[in-house]
Amino acid sequence: MACRHHHARESAKCWTGADIALVVLPIQLGSPRSHLRADRRGRPPRPDLANAHPLRLDPLAAPGDLLRIKIDRVQGKVGFASIVEILKASPLRVEPPCPYFGRCGGCDFQQLTYKAQLEAKAEIIGDCLHRIAQIEVPGRIRVTPSPNEWHYRTRANWQVDVPAKHLGYFERGSNRVCDVEYCAVLAPELEETLEKIRRDLTRDVRPRAIDAVVGDDGISVVPAVAGFEPGVIRRRIGNETYSFSAESFFQVNYDLVESLIAEAIGSAKGQFAIDLYCGVGLFTLPLARRFARVSAVEANPRATEFARRNVQAAKLENVEVVTLDVAHWLKHSRPFEPLDFLLLDPPRVGCENAAIAGILALRPRRIAYVSCDPATLARDLKKFIADGYSLDSVAAFDMFPQTHHVEIVARLTATRKL
Repeated sequence: MACRHHHARESAKCWTGADIALVVLPIQLGSPRSHLRADRRGRPPRPDLANAHPLRLDPLAAPGDLLRIKIDRVQGKVGFASIVEILKASPLRVEPPCPYFGRCGGCDFQQLTYKAQLEAKAEIIGDCLHRIAQIEVPGRIRVTPSPNEWHYRTRANWQVDVPAKHLGYFERGSNRVCDVEYCAVLAPELEETLEKIRRDLTRDVRPRAIDAVVGDDGISVVPAVAGFEPGVIRRRIGNETYSFSAESFFQVNYDLVESLIAEAIGSAKGQFAIDLYCGVGLFTLPLARRFARVSAVEANPRATEFARRNVQAAKLENVEVVTLDVAHWLKHSRPFEPLDFLLLDPPRVGCENAAIAGILALRPRRIAYVSCDPATLARDLKKFIADGYSLDSVAAFDMFPQTHHVEIVARLTATRKL
């Protein structure tokens, strides 16, 4: 192609629609997609190749695959490509056991050995921290593996296509419902629930989406369907018992929740702690055992209803649960006592700018940031570090085997006072 001397973006555009053979490099550059660099002549790539351009490939690739790909489009300086043919499979590639893999949008790592999945997630986290926040983590980030690689998921959100009588998950990159009769990552109780709801689909019109969650004492389903109700269930995690329902969030992989809590709180103790985006009080209860006073803040009124119930059931009288937008609460809350510890567990989009500004104004001595998105975590950590915090540790937990998702805990300490 006659684009050797063009600017990278222009030469990448020259590739659009072309078939290219290349080898997939280890997953990096902080994306849930594989990152690779390709020679325009289709030769095996070299990382230092002057005329190479970054591509984001279909996540169903495996590091070490020799692939024939098609560049579908170029956006900015990045090309987006899909797999045409696997010319030579990587030794890290395995046969996905799920018959819906590749079409269903739920899992995107089933083609990798479990060890390779963990390594890929560590590289994704490390690269996000380096690329977005210019943070170098000493050594390799360890991702604590899930005790169960399959049948671990205790929460599900199923989509329903009423006219087609389809029940399952959205197909990759679309709003079409992939009809799923069996899901290999669901806990057995949820698999049975899925089967029962499926049998009931033919009786009358059903909702477009169904949420279901498993507890120690039953299953909660929203909305009520196939004899299931949106009732309250309980789950024992370590020494604490939590009540919740399908209407409120709770971590999906119970096997790792106790370890996640222990990593987030560590040895922290003192007079005053704040738990932001507290949900039903997952971290609030153990914090209340360590601190003289705890303020827990959450915008979702159903979640804070459960948080108050859980605090009361635990006979804890040192906790204030506030139903309010986190940024709004921070803007109007100025505790008169020093803040020893602040824990935040925001949604995937991360912490909004106003909330970060509010946290920095409070100047907690220590911060624990729990995140399910490496990119937004890196973005937010950069702001904390720029304002006088040092990053003490980064730990990860594979709460979501067979997917690129990962749970991360970052701990920080204030290096200077206001």
